[in-house]
Amino acid sequence: MTTSMDRIPEILQTEDEFLIVSHFNPDGDAIGSMAAMGWILTSLEKRFRMYNVSGMPDRFAWLSMPAPVETELPADKPGWTIVLDCGDSNRVGQDLAKRLGKARVINIDHHQGNPLFGQINWVDTQISSTGEMVAGIAQHLGIPLSGDMGEAIYLALVSDTGWFSYGNTSSQTMELAADIIRQGLRPDIFTPRLNYNWTPSKIRLMGRAMAGARFYSRGKIGVVSASSTDFAKTGATGDDTEGLVDMVRNVGSVVVAVSFREEESRKIKFSLRSTGEVDVRQVAARFGGGGHINASGGVIHASLDSAESQMVKMIQDTLGIKDE
Repeated sequence: MTTSMDRIPEILQTEDEFLIVSHFNPDGDAIGSMAAMGWILTSLEKRFRMYNVSGMPDRFAWLSMPAPVETELPADKPGWTIVLDCGDSNRVGQDLAKRLGKARVINIDHHQGNPLFGQINWVDTQISSTGEMVAGIAQHLGIPLSGDMGEAIYLALVSDTGWFSYGNTSSQTMELAADIIRQGLRPDIFTPRLNYNWTPSKIRLMGRAMAGARFYSRGKIGVVSASSTDFAKTGATGDDTEGLVDMVRNVGSVVVAVSFREEESRKIKFSLRSTGEVDVRQVAARFGGGGHINASGGVIHASLDSAESQMVKMIQDTLGIKDE
């Protein structure tokens, strides 16, 4: 495994055309690291485009981006493709995944099990977020972590550390956050932009979902779901389920929290959260998903009821959380 940035700063300085990409259904780390990499290339006066097959989530619309996030794969092939926060090359979407085998790829990631699919690979599972890694590149190049750059990195940090509460939060992570604040970021302005933007539709969706929360194994497993009916009744979107799983995890007895989102018939997106050393990544991997020890996810192709029964059994069997 490559554990340093090696040739990356040199390539960014000497090459001219880049495509910046991250995984589908991007979270704050994916979007934040994309934006930060774009600001680096802007500082270096390079040509680049940004691509994500799922597009820019509405909840991050407030974030200043150095270029539009395109959902149609550019026809022209860049000099280098920079793949960010992807534990596997298939996470970029089918169209781009087919191209990566013949492209020059810089793979920057912090997920366990990354297969090192790039020509240049910087994969370090001890770092909190891909955004923290991109910040290291900016610092190496002498680019300040202020303004739009600072907001992008801070978004990545708070997203993948659960606001500095997960076990992946290191002293280095906190020092980086402090440095960004020293350079001008105001948490009192940043936090409302990210957190205080719920819509009435989201409130109604959360109410319906939480009212139906289920608990297993004497309250150690908490489950909540948002069905297609829930979306139709409330007018909410898939983006509005952000944070739903964390609400279940707030229950004192819960060790593993699960949320389900029905995207279409027999396609259920799941999110897993845990506390301490309970590794939900193992559970996600059984369904072809992935992530981190305390935060993982994936997709189950089944009905909502079947997905729940499969998941609960898998958690019980894999993590040894039994009915007592």
